[in-house]
Amino acid sequence: MNILIIGTGYVGLVTGTCFAEMGHNVTCLDIDENKIDALQEGIIPFYEPGLKDLVKKNSHKKRLLFSCDYEESVPKADAIFVAVPTPSESDGSCDLKYFRSAVKSIAQHMSTYTVIVNKSTVPVGSTSEIHDLIKSELSTRNVLVEFDMVSNPEFLKEGSAVTDCLSPDRIIVGLSSVRARAVMEKIYLPLTVKGSTLIVMDPCSAEMTKYAANSMLATRISFMNELSRLCEKVGANIDEVKIGIGSDKRIGPYFLNAGIGYGGSCFPKDIKALQAQAKSAGIELSILKAVDQVNKTQKDHIINIIEGYFSDKGGITNKTIGIWGLAFKPETDDMREAPSIDIISKLYTLGANIKVFDPISQKNARYYLSNYPKIVWSENQYATCENADAVILVTEWSCFLTSDLSLVYKKMSGKGFFDGRNAFDKQKMKELGFDYYNIGTPSIDQQLEITTW
Repeated sequence: MNILIIGTGYVGLVTGTCFAEMGHNVTCLDIDENKIDALQEGIIPFYEPGLKDLVKKNSHKKRLLFSCDYEESVPKADAIFVAVPTPSESDGSCDLKYFRSAVKSIAQHMSTYTVIVNKSTVPVGSTSEIHDLIKSELSTRNVLVEFDMVSNPEFLKEGSAVTDCLSPDRIIVGLSSVRARAVMEKIYLPLTVKGSTLIVMDPCSAEMTKYAANSMLATRISFMNELSRLCEKVGANIDEVKIGIGSDKRIGPYFLNAGIGYGGSCFPKDIKALQAQAKSAGIELSILKAVDQVNKTQKDHIINIIEGYFSDKGGITNKTIGIWGLAFKPETDDMREAPSIDIISKLYTLGANIKVFDPISQKNARYYLSNYPKIVWSENQYATCENADAVILVTEWSCFLTSDLSLVYKKMSGKGFFDGRNAFDKQKMKELGFDYYNIGTPSIDQQLEITTW
């Protein structure tokens, strides 16, 4: 099929590239001419494992094209996927100006039946609103063009987005037309024949499913993070608790890792947006309010641990602290809402000397951390540790997890190691000589070996 993707960000470019890989003819459109020029040269605007090779492959086969031209691209499309940003307003609600602008541009150039598919995360009920907007624009043009609106939310995880797109857990489509359903089934046929499940529902339910999924995942993270604080006080081990509850089939093992909080472009934004929509409907989502609050205070928690450690060592002022990892998670260069930003800001304010390293996101991080000119940007994880009084693992990249910890210890002037992702073995770190702290676990002499029967 001929597919047009509006927007070449994380969602749009990955979706369009994967549709091309599935055999469709895809054009990715963006109003940013510089971005389109770069994509035509094979330059990808962000890091995502496997994406660059697929863009190159499908561009070479002429299944993947890039354009800035609505007038040329819209009439050729059987289906148009809108994947533009929906940033937060000051009250947390979604700003739909880019979405409305894209849809209006589509309506200005439609000439034959088209299925318009929303991939952007929008408030529940937006599909109906956009349907009316298109009808109004067509009326202004004084033309009769049939079309259908479909909600098809994305569930991609940055760092594994290509795999998620080509082997999805499920495909959610919200629609109210038999004709549109046939088009969506045809688009996703290369995946459903391999076993992927296509779940059809009404558009409002599809829109809510996106928010509900992200909210549920964020809730699990904040629940475990809050529980980890109690574990520290009463002598329990959050990692053992994770195994205990994760072994329950009703709960499962996913998204139960305690740490320093979630970040990224989705969880924080979507939770605020859902709360804002609930407020406008006269409902308070008290659980999500708590989820958001716990996530904010979890970043303060690691700072409190660090302050406590240095309290009898002259305080944090003028101490050198190495930061391992800047992106909000491994395998991405995305710095949006990254915990590292808040942690570095607080340490900087407390007077610490900050050295940082991230294997992928340092370019993006320089923009997000531009208010802190004294940061030292290291060339590798070992340089970050040179003469450091302490090291903090913020993002669990594999290069950190496989580091020569003996060498790390030798390079440091102090012994503090703060594991914000519970990635290292506490006993081993103590044996190496580190003053090791992680999230939600007791001291060494309280620990018991986990036995699986």
